[in-house]
Amino acid sequence: MGRHVLPDANEFSVREAAASVTVPHTWLKVPMEPEDVGHWLPEGWVVDKDEAGYLMAVDLQATDPVAPEGYSASVETRDGVVYVRVRDTAGACVAQGQMAVLGRAVVVDRVTTDEHHRRRGLGAFVMRTLTDHAVAHGAVLGVLGATPEGRSLYETLGWKVHAPLAACVYRP
Repeated sequence: MGRHVLPDANEFSVREAAASVTVPHTWLKVPMEPEDVGHWLPEGWVVDKDEAGYLMAVDLQATDPVAPEGYSASVETRDGVVYVRVRDTAGACVAQGQMAVLGRAVVVDRVTTDEHHRRRGLGAFVMRTLTDHAVAHGAVLGVLGATPEGRSLYETLGWKVHAPLAACVYRP
């Protein structure tokens, strides 16, 4: 399983990326309306409208975030991916996110907060912690694929929608 995010929505790049995939349950994210990408996909591919979202970006700025009271955070880098994990007082991971640095840009992914810990600033804290780490390593641009639920969080942090984002999955 993996993910490919295309920077451009054109027939050639969609067909080429889809044809390169051999592992089932691999995702392909395309910056276009979900109903417009399906006719470019080869057999075995499905447009998953429930996973559609938004391509968002922001100019990164450090904010020196502080974990909300009762929570602690860790930052770990493994195989080029930076992971932020937030733990409660019992040591359980209750919020997390990750990013990959690609030159002067970062791609943020898999930002989640446990249902019982939402509305406490943990998602914003994860995003700000990832951002500060990225800025400290020379990044200036952040990019992510947002779900409809996550979009509002990202917008409060200054992120802007640049395109719809179709989610396609290989299910042979």
